[in-house]
Amino acid sequence: IKGACLPSLRWCTRSTFFTCLPQPTILLLARRRAGYSLVRAMAEAGCPQKRKLENAPNPDGAKTIRGLDLPAFDGKGLKIAIISARWNSIVCGSLVDGCKEALATCNVTDVTVEYVAGSYELPFAAQVLLESKKFDGIVCIGCLIKGGTMHFEYISEAVTQGIMNLNLKYTTPVIYGVLGCFTEEQAKERSGVDGAGHNSGKDWGTTVVESALLRKKYLG
Repeated sequence: IKGACLPSLRWCTRSTFFTCLPQPTILLLARRRAGYSLVRAMAEAGCPQKRKLENAPNPDGAKTIRGLDLPAFDGKGLKIAIISARWNSIVCGSLVDGCKEALATCNVTDVTVEYVAGSYELPFAAQVLLESKKFDGIVCIGCLIKGGTMHFEYISEAVTQGIMNLNLKYTTPVIYGVLGCFTEEQAKERSGVDGAGHNSGKDWGTTVVESALLRKKYLG
């Protein structure tokens, strides 16, 4: 009980000894004596257990506030390129279709579609098209699904950094359209495969038009 602050025990009887001590002191004494569980029970007697604080669900967890509100843009006259990976072709094919549909809705008629082997090759292909100076914007489409090795992490990081660097270097919008999913079901839910679920390609098609118009507005 070294360091404990003891109250006066002058008026304590043997039967009331524990009621004269503060709870921390009782627990300290209990550790030095047999019958620890009994003494602790006496110390906690009359001390009500704290109830877990009830709370409503965090509104930040609501899925209804997530996603992109897609306004209408007039992209007439814009030249847009779509570069798609052939790996995970079912998912990527659906994403390309969604992107083309969105571009048509924005009055974009000059659309070029190119293909590469996988998502890792997307930044290189985008750079080649940017060097041609023929396009107002590019959409890079791919799909990465987590496997049993670190391959997923390496490719995701490399592609993300590569596409970001192209945006900064060329000041021409290069849209990141690479799904990074843990399961095939997640990929299907985000690509509108078989007409079900959300098709992120539509978001990317509208986004490239919006970004290209912004560039034209300030850089000509």
